[in-house]
Amino acid sequence: MRAVRFARVGGPEVLRVDDVPLPEPGAGEVRIRVRHAGVNFIDTYLRAGAYDPGPLPAAVGKEGAGRVEALGPGVETTAPGDRVAFFDARGAYADAVVISADRAIPVPAELDDTQAAALPLQGMTARYLTHEIRPLGNGDTVLIHAAAGGVGHLAVQLAKLAGAAVLATCSTDEKATRVREIGADHVIRYDQVDFADEALRITGGRGVDVAIDGVGKATFVDTVRATRVRGHVIFFGQSSGAPDPIQPRRLLGSRTLTTASLFDYARTREEMLGLARPLLEAAVAGSIRAWIDRVLPLEEAAHAHTLLVGRRTMGKLLLEP
Repeated sequence: MRAVRFARVGGPEVLRVDDVPLPEPGAGEVRIRVRHAGVNFIDTYLRAGAYDPGPLPAAVGKEGAGRVEALGPGVETTAPGDRVAFFDARGAYADAVVISADRAIPVPAELDDTQAAALPLQGMTARYLTHEIRPLGNGDTVLIHAAAGGVGHLAVQLAKLAGAAVLATCSTDEKATRVREIGADHVIRYDQVDFADEALRITGGRGVDVAIDGVGKATFVDTVRATRVRGHVIFFGQSSGAPDPIQPRRLLGSRTLTTASLFDYARTREEMLGLARPLLEAAVAGSIRAWIDRVLPLEEAAHAHTLLVGRRTMGKLLLEP
């Protein structure tokens, strides 16, 4: 079968499509014929060596959806032919992937293949950011960075469903239009204004109750400044690089800072399904929808990484084996 791998860390050019043996599921595992694989920033961090990719050559891709085609011994939670999604695989950019059966998320029959692949990692991330760490509700104000991005546009939708007022940052007219269409109350063009000053102006100098920052180095200090005293800053990604070292008392004052990863909020099958089920139910009901920026063939994985890192996408990039 075909699988995207890299033999050394580096830029997108290190990605290659290799012919590898079809993996066989072991005890408690299933093999999934991949219909679509999701492209995420964590894939680029591993490829670039920002995170340890493990032994090389390393397979790429954590997220996707498809059909179960083979079971290992002892699997009772799914059957061949079942549609499933996943978010923590090793090697989803491939014709097939083996995962633990406990990590397979059942996909509702009403949900199409692209939505099934686009929602697990970024959608579940948006869910825990808006509903788990500091649950949003009526009367809250929330600042969401990169609101036209994969996590951002889903977080905007979930925050609005929860009743919060959303201040959303983005960088182009097209992105601003799309973000307004999904319900953002205020769209801040960070390329035109100081987003922290604008957030303070909008909130009458008070600051937002919650700020969700997946950008990192370029935004972190001002994200804290845009958050009210005793507000909550949630830092979950670093698409612009890791923030500089801080003196917590001097920078944060009486604000709470939480750094978070989806993998810590979905450690067990129960936790995972607790995030996934309401998300997929909302998608079936039409309350939320992942934007599909484009679907590229497996052979264009390097181009997909270039587009993502270059911020030339809105919503979700998918690969199709």
